[in-house]
Amino acid sequence: MVVSASEIASQTGIDILKQGGNAIDAAVGTAFSLAVTWPSAGNIGGGGFIVFMDKDGKATTFDFREKAPLASTQDMFLDENGEVISGINHNTLLAVGVPGTVAGLYKAHQKYGKLPWKDVVQPAVTLAKEGFPFTWSLYRAGSSYSKNENLPFMQQYFLNENGELPEPGEIWTQPELAYTLSLIRDHGRDGFYKGEVAKEIASYMKENGGIITEEDLAKYEAIEREPLKGTYKGYEIYSMPPPSSGGATIIQMMNMMEQANFDEIEFNSASYIHLLAETMRRAYADRAQHLGDPDFNPDMPVDRLISKEHAKNRFANLDMTKASESDSSKFGQLYDGTNTTHFSVMDKDGNAVSLTYTLEHSYGVKMGSEKLGFIFNNEMGDFNPQPGVTTSRGQIGTPANVVAPEKRMLSSMSPTIIAKDGKPYLLIGSPGGRTIINTVFQTILNVVEHDMRVDKAIEALKIHHQWLPDRIVYEGDLMSPDTRKILEAMGHTLSTRTNLGALMGITYFPEQNLIIGAADSSRPDGAAIGY
Repeated sequence: MVVSASEIASQTGIDILKQGGNAIDAAVGTAFSLAVTWPSAGNIGGGGFIVFMDKDGKATTFDFREKAPLASTQDMFLDENGEVISGINHNTLLAVGVPGTVAGLYKAHQKYGKLPWKDVVQPAVTLAKEGFPFTWSLYRAGSSYSKNENLPFMQQYFLNENGELPEPGEIWTQPELAYTLSLIRDHGRDGFYKGEVAKEIASYMKENGGIITEEDLAKYEAIEREPLKGTYKGYEIYSMPPPSSGGATIIQMMNMMEQANFDEIEFNSASYIHLLAETMRRAYADRAQHLGDPDFNPDMPVDRLISKEHAKNRFANLDMTKASESDSSKFGQLYDGTNTTHFSVMDKDGNAVSLTYTLEHSYGVKMGSEKLGFIFNNEMGDFNPQPGVTTSRGQIGTPANVVAPEKRMLSSMSPTIIAKDGKPYLLIGSPGGRTIINTVFQTILNVVEHDMRVDKAIEALKIHHQWLPDRIVYEGDLMSPDTRKILEAMGHTLSTRTNLGALMGITYFPEQNLIIGAADSSRPDGAAIGY
């Protein structure tokens, strides 16, 4: 089973599994294919995380989060008065972190892949070179960007060789991207981080105000890290350690849920949503105060944050009758973009991959070299831009996540695997920037506490509270007006959104030899494909 935001990419993964590849092989093939078919978030110009569990229940993770260039400084986004220059950390080439995707996929494949590297990259080369039917999602994006003279790279990005925007269903080719992918196919990691691709990236950056150099690219390394592990009523939780904040925050919230009496709290009632929001408030406050790149913050109290004792202490002051207060004078939550993508893979032997990667905003920084054919990330915006300044609007200035050369910025990406009886049971993850952690948390809770089928768990009402700003964001069509009024009477401020996240999930039932996959309906190009 492969579940991703692109049916074409999911099929790529299935084809690799049918050829005898394992879950890692299929994940690599799917990821590169998403770089072709889902360019708003699928990428070779960004970074992300893999959680991998083999059929015997042994888990590991791969961190290929982007890094700050060597020339970065902690005040690089500030003016002479120490204020953040509007847009500089999201909309210019200073916002680009050193990409990690190719290094991460290559490292995971070198250690755990089964098929030759060339065989798992080739499908993406073919898709880019020979093209695929232009989707309505791409057409909508292309119709907008092709008229935007302020973004010259994106204005040309979707056009075919005849200079016209393809109609939905017409074949869209990307010859420059195909060539870049062919170098990665033939030379592995070095096809991106050395040689002509690296030289062109560095040249493009120098000519257009960026600071990434050939040295930055050559020095980049993905890291295999021990996963964070938690438990919930007999289930085991495996998720990403820092620089992801997802694993620690999800485990803390699941620990708090063990303190709740769900026999007395009806699912999606006002009391239930209040409980979730107050849990999220506390966990996100801890996240903002403590978490960052572990290589720069060796004393992060992660073990304490994911302990049962800490959850009991956090739960003890939770008042089920009224909202508590978020105090911006102490600590808070950083800014995150929303265009990430997640996919889940399980092979016939029960090996499992949960992978989330991102460009940060939709189509990243919306810039790239025309010679290379891919879009750069704008992940530097995930650093705390103004050291020491935390505001009620959600800007954070805590030391753990300020800019430093070669530092990985804190992330919300939360690829997670839940194990049952020592075997992979639930594979889940989502895009959504700062909302990712909470959408994944609620979906896990829906499956393991409320015994929902994975597709129902994905589509159920989601809410989001991130400590600062102090408000509950909810999916507008799924909460009753009565529930909203009760929450407001308890002191909550509410804000509506069409949907939160875009979850891609798999559940596995080995006793029935049954795999169930589900793609969030908010991604019209997405698909769960199995055989």
